[in-house]
Amino acid sequence: MLRAGSGEAIIRKNIREAVVRPPAKPSRTLPALPAHLRGVIRRVDLPPGDKRIALTFDLCEQPDEIAGYQGDIVDFLRDKRIPATFFAGGKWLLTHSGRATQLMADRQFEIANHSWEHHNHRLIRGRALAMAIDAAQAAYELTRARLAATSCLPARPDPAARQRSEPEVPLVQRFFRFPFGACDQTSLDAVNDRGLLAIQWDVSSADPWRGMTTEAMVKHVVSRTRPGSILLFHANGRGWNTANALPLIIEQLRAKGYRFDTVAGLLSTPGARPVITTTCFDARPGDSDRYDGLGRKLIDRYNRFYKSVGIAARDATGD
Repeated sequence: MLRAGSGEAIIRKNIREAVVRPPAKPSRTLPALPAHLRGVIRRVDLPPGDKRIALTFDLCEQPDEIAGYQGDIVDFLRDKRIPATFFAGGKWLLTHSGRATQLMADRQFEIANHSWEHHNHRLIRGRALAMAIDAAQAAYELTRARLAATSCLPARPDPAARQRSEPEVPLVQRFFRFPFGACDQTSLDAVNDRGLLAIQWDVSSADPWRGMTTEAMVKHVVSRTRPGSILLFHANGRGWNTANALPLIIEQLRAKGYRFDTVAGLLSTPGARPVITTTCFDARPGDSDRYDGLGRKLIDRYNRFYKSVGIAARDATGD
């Protein structure tokens, strides 16, 4: 079943089934990023006249919940043949394994790493930080292996790798997005040292905010988009008005001459140059630091949840 199912967008909280053991480390290690790619990619400078942009959708999942799947958004993208990049939490991939393999099998979509669970990476260190990154990569590998077993894995050749006779690593498998769009030097180095490109955005729809109406979202997104933009939405049950706003956004952006591609498509364009900053932020440097307080409160909430279901916190965090 590809079409949206009844009740799939509902977020189920405080249930024992939300606790999922992180998988072992990924089988594949990548070399650390070179200096010119280290940092945070916010958008892509494209050759003159190229008005492509990338729609991205986060599929976040917190430790004490099983998040949703907004199939109406995915159905719209499929029906209109609009490419998109989904940044999925590793736990989300495993709690939504059927939908995850469907997304990965679709040639117009790509799935990338959004950490294991939705912890603020400015607040976790050591084994917990390593697990947050590595377990999501391992969950990606598991999903890809399940898809390959069905012979439905789409081919995305890497000609350069083929010429070097190296195992193919899809570009999207090198993408990572920080939860809350928040990082510091330690967490950014941990991502870049694993060969992963940190992908942020330069246009946020603010769709998890319940006060963001359809009309306001359309105006906000369309007015801020420019060639090479990376746009942020959610499709995990927290994109409250996204399904209503997206058709209007697409219509107005197309009227302005914009076309749509994946993040990998933008970065693979000859002559394209990623716009890289030294730290994470939403609209201006330092604004995502405000999530530190929320992150600490969430850690306390998660520990209460673990206690309520009789699980030690270290069993869920990998420590």
